[in-house]
Amino acid sequence: MVSTPVPTKLPRDPARRRNRPQWLLPAGLLFLALVPVLAGAMRITELASGATVTAENARFVDSPVPVVAHIAGSTLYLLLGALQFVPTLRRRRWHRFAGRVLVPAGLVSAFSGIWMAVAYDLPASNGPVLAVIRVALGAVMAAGLVIAVVAILRRNVQRHRAWMIRSYVIALGAGTQVFTFLPWTLALGQPGTAMTTVLMAAGWGINMVVAEIAIRRGRR
Repeated sequence: MVSTPVPTKLPRDPARRRNRPQWLLPAGLLFLALVPVLAGAMRITELASGATVTAENARFVDSPVPVVAHIAGSTLYLLLGALQFVPTLRRRRWHRFAGRVLVPAGLVSAFSGIWMAVAYDLPASNGPVLAVIRVALGAVMAAGLVIAVVAILRRNVQRHRAWMIRSYVIALGAGTQVFTFLPWTLALGQPGTAMTTVLMAAGWGINMVVAEIAIRRGRR
């Protein structure tokens, strides 16, 4: 009796993997980053031009240092961070050089975000639960950057990569939140306090789930 050979799963062709568009993922990340980056640029322009003080911008006019630091740090972090996902750049000195700018910018973004969540008089739609979430995620983002730096100093590339991704997707939450807020706002109008918290948390949650999937696939 002739036995039928069991088909085996062939390994992926390395050449085929190299031919995949390297800029597809970074382009998507840059697209998401445009939302907070452009909003930040508009806020800086508003503060620099001496715009009329309103209930919405009074906290920024009264105390501009935290918001300016947050916008500057987040802009650098989001734009440089997206480019770190380009494989060819990761194999060059640029990756290390950019990382030395990226980590301090990320820490400024995280700590200034915590500062604003605690010290600013936030709008009525931003309740205390959302403030706690912001502080917690800012702390996780900062801690993740520190863990990533320690890991790479110990030459643990896998751990470094995982925590850099986790920290990055937290900062990218403002981009994803557009897609959680937009359908609700178009269909039902401006959300209340509880739903604002849910929709903002959903933006961060989506990013974190996708990040963990990417980290697990990378390990395999």
